[in-house]
Amino acid sequence: MQKIAIVVLSDTESGEGLGRIVNALTAAREYKEAGDDMSISFTGAGTKWPAALSDTAHPAHGLYEAVRDRVAGACGYCANAFGQTDAVRACGMPLLEDFGQNMSFRKLTQAGYQVVTF
Repeated sequence: MQKIAIVVLSDTESGEGLGRIVNALTAAREYKEAGDDMSISFTGAGTKWPAALSDTAHPAHGLYEAVRDRVAGACGYCANAFGQTDAVRACGMPLLEDFGQNMSFRKLTQAGYQVVTF
């Protein structure tokens, strides 16, 4: 069993961003289906994704729903910086504030997770 932490940093506002989120969610589904210890976090401009993916009309909504139970949360500092705090909370997602107001990458690596970024 592998320990994988998928971290989404990409913005929702580019065509490339859609490709990155689909790749992130597809990888997450693959790890989940294999029974690996896997989580997904959103940080930076990636904190815009939870609200976008919660929209049932979004093309990646189904993929998101398939792995939603593995979402750890979104960086609290970044959600605030990108105006997404309320949207993240409305999605029922916790704000990750393990290192001050920020998500901790060190906490993930100390716990033995391999960090994969999109």
